[in-house]
Amino acid sequence: MIDEILNLRSQIYYDFNISHFREKLKEIHGIYLSYETLRQILIKGGLHEPRIKRRIYRRRRRMPKAGLLVQMDSSQHRWLEHISKPWWLVAMIDDADGYVYAEFHPQKSTKSNMEVIKKYIRKRGIFMALYTQRASHFKTTRHGGLRYNVSFEHGDTQIQRALKELNIELIHANSPQAKGKIERLFRFFQDRLIKEMRLRGIKDYDSANKFLKEEFLPWYNRNYTREVESMYKEVSKGLDLDLIFSFKHLRKVKKDNTISYRGEIYQLLPMDGVRSLEKKLVEICEGLDGSIRIFYEGRMVKFVRLTREEYRIQKEEILSMRENLPDKDKNKRKYSPFLTIHGEWGGN
Repeated sequence: MIDEILNLRSQIYYDFNISHFREKLKEIHGIYLSYETLRQILIKGGLHEPRIKRRIYRRRRRMPKAGLLVQMDSSQHRWLEHISKPWWLVAMIDDADGYVYAEFHPQKSTKSNMEVIKKYIRKRGIFMALYTQRASHFKTTRHGGLRYNVSFEHGDTQIQRALKELNIELIHANSPQAKGKIERLFRFFQDRLIKEMRLRGIKDYDSANKFLKEEFLPWYNRNYTREVESMYKEVSKGLDLDLIFSFKHLRKVKKDNTISYRGEIYQLLPMDGVRSLEKKLVEICEGLDGSIRIFYEGRMVKFVRLTREEYRIQKEEILSMRENLPDKDKNKRKYSPFLTIHGEWGGN
């Protein structure tokens, strides 16, 4: 049996720590050994060198109940060794019970963080506070007490705004040491998760995310979470998380009842009780999936998306129609492209 253990260690599990190797011997090969027995076998076989004990620092006490505080951070790493570009593991961990949710993303961005927060809330519910680093997508940069490079419609970042809508407090860490729990989590994942994916022959990040969510995280949460009282609040049926975790921007409606967003033009259609939205502010909401919704005073506005060429042709057609009207109608009627595109002219 000792020869088999040493052979497995040198041929397959050469980069596993002892605890991880011991689990594999038990789960896959039916070999049951205590940690110390296995350690001594590896030392005598020349396949393990005892480490010098590190100084142990006092850790901050856990929160007493789940849902009081959730830590969030991202770790850039070569999670798949044959892919040279490092990806980001965006993760959240409950400070009290240790529950974890995480995803791989090619970039650390507002979108990737919002995606993970939204899915975490769908799985567990609404928590009370989120503890994060001082990154630009979490906190608006200010200089000398003044907002710097902030658009007129939102002083808060998109994440700050979304969390406020859910009454979740955002707390910023002053140092990496303040996020000790999630930093230790990343060290654990860089050790075990990478090796588990290597054993399964995972070659791309789509497969990596599938394995992470369907196998590794359920295994981790079964084995490394604690039973504590929960303070999570259920997401009510009327709460639209897709809308809350979207990119929201204000736009002033032009005279022809259009707005521009990300290089595209949106023709706003008539609403009940509203003849024209000219010069009014509407809120455009871009979902994480790229979908667009537009609101005026909480009411959804229907719209038609126009290309630049379609918009140019439409304006030329409207101007041509107006030029062909009798002079008395030009003076009598108010020009309203909002209604013209639907085949009629708006009056006073």
